[in-house]
Amino acid sequence: MEKVQLYDTTLRDGAQGEGISFSVEDKLAIVRILDDLGIETIEGGFAGSNLKDSTFFDRVMELPLKHSRVAAFGMTRGKGVQACNDPRVLSLLEAGTPVTTIVGKSWDLHIEFVLKATLAENLAMIEDTVRFLKSEGREVVYDAEHFFDGYARNASYALDTLRAAAEAGADVLVLCDTNGGTMPVDVSEIVERVVAAVPATIGIHTHNDSDVGVANTLMAVRAGARHVQGTVNGFGERCGNANLISIIPNLQLKMGFDCLRPGGLAMLTEVSHFVDEIANVSPRSSQAFVGRSAFAHKGGLHGDAIAKHPETYEHIRPTWVGNETRMVVSEQSGTGTIAQKLQSRYPELTKGSPVTRKIYDIVLQKDSEGYALEGAEASFDLIVRQATGTYRPLFKLLGYRVIIEHRPGVGMVTEATLKVSVNDEVAHTVAEGDGPVHALDNALRLALTRFYSELAHIKLTDFKVRVINDKDGTAARVRVLINSADEHESWSTAGVSTNIIEASWEALADSIEHGILKRMDAAAR
Repeated sequence: MEKVQLYDTTLRDGAQGEGISFSVEDKLAIVRILDDLGIETIEGGFAGSNLKDSTFFDRVMELPLKHSRVAAFGMTRGKGVQACNDPRVLSLLEAGTPVTTIVGKSWDLHIEFVLKATLAENLAMIEDTVRFLKSEGREVVYDAEHFFDGYARNASYALDTLRAAAEAGADVLVLCDTNGGTMPVDVSEIVERVVAAVPATIGIHTHNDSDVGVANTLMAVRAGARHVQGTVNGFGERCGNANLISIIPNLQLKMGFDCLRPGGLAMLTEVSHFVDEIANVSPRSSQAFVGRSAFAHKGGLHGDAIAKHPETYEHIRPTWVGNETRMVVSEQSGTGTIAQKLQSRYPELTKGSPVTRKIYDIVLQKDSEGYALEGAEASFDLIVRQATGTYRPLFKLLGYRVIIEHRPGVGMVTEATLKVSVNDEVAHTVAEGDGPVHALDNALRLALTRFYSELAHIKLTDFKVRVINDKDGTAARVRVLINSADEHESWSTAGVSTNIIEASWEALADSIEHGILKRMDAAAR
């Protein structure tokens, strides 16, 4: 297969996204996993712009990378100064990376009003900077900022900026849709013209302001670009950059290009979720290829067809990108969907089984009450255990009380008193917390820890409340969704009530019980 160079700019462009901030350790961790994935070049940051990036460049050069090279990003020299004397250019050399990436102006509007230079001076700035960096033994990637806007306004001059970089020795010329406003058909036509006019390796760098960043990138490759820039999960300024997590499988699986090391594609879901975790961003369940819902099937018709042949409703095999097929249960599922979902654990539960029908009827009832079990699979697991007779209650609630008070000099304090029985032994505990759910969680852990050591591995990770029937105002029913996790996986449970504390307790108790039972099952195997 023909090769396409992948260039990741998550650590620089991605970090410009609102709410995204990476520490030095975060950036090093991301470099390691991108290296494992097989990304050819990783842009580490803006050389010389801040202490954090300078520290990063010092430390990243010590990493024993197997597949990736690191690039430092910077600008062309300033007006009236030679590249060899410009501190901004010299900082690129000081970063010590084998690859340097410089951004220059392609749009005459920017040259006139932002750079405030002549068109000739801009060409000299590009040529001098590239030539100097090449003389110092660096590989040079030239990013032509606002290229597509510049081409639309003054095509001849935009091409001249590329020729200036190419004649000075630039290794790659990257066409940037910096404002993210160019349409795919225009990207395709312009890239095709550039490839014909400038004998060099052409790259593409798109932003997602029109929600076509990935499409623009793929059209550019189709038109002849062989260097692709983007970020993991599409992080970036404004609406983000082109999403490499979508671009990579499309290039490899749909368009026949070689992007990653052998076996790297199967890491894609892991990498996506890892970077989300580092950035403290919740993974988008609907994200193409790697999202939790990317291969989730809710409708009974879909589930039945998937059981007969996966290609009927899946455009690729989920395992190719490290994901999996999920059968989601809801009022739209049929007994066939439920039977398929349970096949590995309960092969005797066929589509026509009375127990399968019983589970289906419970799901219908729960969904009519607002549980939305497709988002609470651990609650569904407890329903299945009860219906199949494999459920053993771990504890029995005898009562709880939650008190919220304001203490002078302290602020709001929440205290939960809980009484449960375990194997006919009563545990009575009191605990404080940041809120009612936290206090109940702490009290339940105090009560159960001496009976179930598995609890030490389980933590509550998220808590969400949604009003189901908002027309009832303060008397409306609410659905509480609790996410929990151990070191292996995460799960969700739901509780529904007109009382938010009662709904929270239901979801919390189910979450703890599911986690303990799951670990017991694993130990028994």
